[in-house]
Amino acid sequence: MSEYQYYEFVAVDRPLDPGEQAEVRSLSTRAEITATSFTNEYHWGNFRGDPVRMMEHYYDAHLYLANWGTRRLMLRLPLNLLDLDEVDPYCVGDLVDAWTTEDHLVLDLSSEDEDGDDIVVDPRGWLAGIIGVRAELATGDLRPLYLAWLAAYGTWERDESAFGRDADDDPEPPVPPGLRTLTAPQRALADFLRLDDDLLAVAAETSPPLERSTGDPDRLATWVTNLPLAEKNRLLLRVVRDQAAGARMEMLARFRAETTTASRTVADLLDGAARRRNDRSSHPAT
Repeated sequence: MSEYQYYEFVAVDRPLDPGEQAEVRSLSTRAEITATSFTNEYHWGNFRGDPVRMMEHYYDAHLYLANWGTRRLMLRLPLNLLDLDEVDPYCVGDLVDAWTTEDHLVLDLSSEDEDGDDIVVDPRGWLAGIIGVRAELATGDLRPLYLAWLAAYGTWERDESAFGRDADDDPEPPVPPGLRTLTAPQRALADFLRLDDDLLAVAAETSPPLERSTGDPDRLATWVTNLPLAEKNRLLLRVVRDQAAGARMEMLARFRAETTTASRTVADLLDGAARRRNDRSSHPAT
């Protein structure tokens, strides 16, 4: 079987000017390039460009697919819309990574499955289906980050060498509300990252509905009152910097994490997914 690689980049916030288009054109004479997109595929050979540099300098979203099992999604957001402190609890080595440039935060999400061939009839539609999670993150919806974290540890079910045994005890990050009712872009992201449905169902058991995400209002008010002054000032500063939605989601996630007594580990989630699969095989639908 021949090798196949697919590269797609999209500019959302600002189109590339003619000079920038010329710069990315120098990386490939075969790519389809417009002011807002860069698309190329290879059946032999490799792309000369550096996707990380292209994201840091030109584009807001990138999707990569190789038929030997590698999938990669990168998203770039302005720093005033998503804070690295919010993202950090969901990072998992090279599978879920994030860093900042002078003006942006870049997310790098990957999935590997060396035992399975990725045969996609038309990969051009994948990024269009997923890119909506960028706008969701910008409004403070952290479900895409949790899905990426969960999918990363789900790799362990396909590859026993993906993590060391001590990763069993890694704690679950804050669980966002609404995991039972994913948006279409979030569902597309979960599929792209190969998130197992049983693992998602187990994770969603402690996720409150979106409309009840604040929980007990009196308990929330007490929790906010007891926050250290420096922390309140930091959160207020985020609001002033046009990060109100992100500040709200950060506070709610922390409130749920700090007021929920039963915290789960990676092992709890993986074991729960295994039990769910076993139960289904033992009691098949009639």
